[in-house]
Amino acid sequence: MAEEDTTVYLGDIQPSSRNKRPRQDDEQEETSFGKVSISEKRQRTLADMFSGRLSKTNPRASSATKAFTIPPGLVKLNSIPFSLSAYLDSMSEPEKKLLKLECDVMGKVWLKVLEDEIRKPYFLSLKEFLWKEGYHGIDDTSPTLKVYPPPRDIYAWSKTPLGKVKVVILGQDPYHGRNQAHGLCFSVPAGVAVPPSLRNIFTEIKAQFPEFKFPNHGNLEAWANNGVLLLNACLTVRDGDANSHSNRGWEQFTDRVLEIVDKYGGANLPSGDGQSAGFGRGVVFFAWGASAKKSVAKLNKAKHLILTSAHPSPYSADKGFFGNNHFRLANEWLEKRYGEEGRVNWCSL
Repeated sequence: MAEEDTTVYLGDIQPSSRNKRPRQDDEQEETSFGKVSISEKRQRTLADMFSGRLSKTNPRASSATKAFTIPPGLVKLNSIPFSLSAYLDSMSEPEKKLLKLECDVMGKVWLKVLEDEIRKPYFLSLKEFLWKEGYHGIDDTSPTLKVYPPPRDIYAWSKTPLGKVKVVILGQDPYHGRNQAHGLCFSVPAGVAVPPSLRNIFTEIKAQFPEFKFPNHGNLEAWANNGVLLLNACLTVRDGDANSHSNRGWEQFTDRVLEIVDKYGGANLPSGDGQSAGFGRGVVFFAWGASAKKSVAKLNKAKHLILTSAHPSPYSADKGFFGNNHFRLANEWLEKRYGEEGRVNWCSL
């Protein structure tokens, strides 16, 4: 009997493995994602090999990392099997129609840990609602549809590999002006005017890092590529109608995303021991405003650094956002936990 094929995605693999010459089919990597098909047995062997190497390469890991306790029954991130073709074969025709967008554009590391979530009744109901709104797939959604962001960008946050997440910044609703939202909270595409909240964020960074130079754009993709998960609680919105897609199911879905970050966020950052590699050992959460604070209320405060303050909106920035020192505090905590590689370069945009 042939061994069952699984897939390992490059977003799962720990840093030391990138030094090896990739297989030819690895060269299909898309941003931070790519895949190689191997057997489940081979997958486990690779995971063991990579974690073993890492145990020798990060002597700077803190005692908090070395004291990490693996939750009972939790499987290493890079040992979770997933086959997109088998997943599609298991779907009914209505599911294939409703979930085609997720299968097409969601980062595959995220898709494999959310595969059951997006087939739950509440999420399928959400997709039916969006379908009626005219929000379909990349190729069959009208370019004049006034629901944002465009379908191709709805899961842009998932291009930040789960195992490389260092910081989570929580937003509320996508920007509801045309051409503003592109799937990353607080961020706008280059060429779009920097929104007031983001200008205040830049002002706070400047106060903490004098070397920071205000960019002439508001695109935060550089942060996303550096391990910052830029996640809104609600992922779509109608033109000019804030919160118009709230309480439709997005909040339940993004709460699940946070639960997954709790388990696996930073799983492939440098580790001081082989055993903890592949499991989440803590990340930093920026919870600005009452809604974001509610979202992180259940997270393990001993495992993560959870920083709360007022929202950077012009209406509240003077009530506790300015002077919160979150960006510097995050880097100090991350360096203690993961070494210098754990820091975020907030000045690079």
